Amino acid sequence: MTVPTVPLPQGDRLTPWTFGDAVFEWGRRTHLMGILNITPDSFSDGGDYNTLGAALDRAHRFVEAGADILDIGGQSTRPNADMISPDEEMERVVPVILALRQGTLGFGPLSTPISIDTTHATVAREALNAGADIINDVSGGTYDGRMFSVALQLGAPVILMHLRGTPKTMQTLTTYDDVVTDICDALQERAAAAEAAGIPPSAIALDPGLGFAKTGPQNLEILRRLPEVRALGYPLLVGPSRKRFIGDILQEPDPKERIWGTAATCAAAIAGGADILRVHDVAEMADVCQVSDRIWRVAPDEP
Repeated sequence: MTVPTVPLPQGDRLTPWTFGDAVFEWGRRTHLMGILNITPDSFSDGGDYNTLGAALDRAHRFVEAGADILDIGGQSTRPNADMISPDEEMERVVPVILALRQGTLGFGPLSTPISIDTTHATVAREALNAGADIINDVSGGTYDGRMFSVALQLGAPVILMHLRGTPKTMQTLTTYDDVVTDICDALQERAAAAEAAGIPPSAIALDPGLGFAKTGPQNLEILRRLPEVRALGYPLLVGPSRKRFIGDILQEPDPKERIWGTAATCAAAIAGGADILRVHDVAEMADVCQVSDRIWRVAPDEP
């Protein structure tokens, strides 16, 4: 049997992504991206995984819990975050990627796809050469004009997020004519720029950027209208994990106590057609995905 779900555009843009034995068939099920911040100042887990051993342990636990992608970043993009140099960012992330691929400190090598969360082309290049597979650029390729060239040269898919300004200024740039329409227009422009640079449409995914230059009510409006973003025809990533708008609703100031609020947003995102969920709490969200996929995506012929 099948269950009704959000209509998903088909075509070359939804060609599966393949990394070794890992195949991402868009629209069949939700894929989980586990967040591994190698930073001292991320809003939720800054400083938790700054040592190589802690980062490797976290990554292996993510994979055991069901993560399909490990998203590794060395630059915090929380509101008001200070920007670091590309060299410092590389010093944080490249050793972790190498260790994950090669194995060390009693941990075996992992083949799980890795995305590098960066806006710097030089960091992306070094991370891909170290064993990463995907570029996750929160600026949508606007901060560094060389990003698309690196992706093209090394054959890496790109995830392009909607963002206005910088982490220092973005929360002052939340005025839209219509938040979802404006986001769709901006994402379509960034996808077109990537394609003009030679990146195949099948190697592009989009992210509406919850919490980035958006107010709490705007984040909720985006979640309600995700099918409009998915209708652009590219795989869709949504990153609601532990974010402030959830804390505002729950009156919960501690990001680590927002797991079940995050679960509600993840279920909503799946109902809206999200293909990838970027989360901190992989084990819990794996359960959310399993049940939500049975409701809103293709279900097996079981009672």
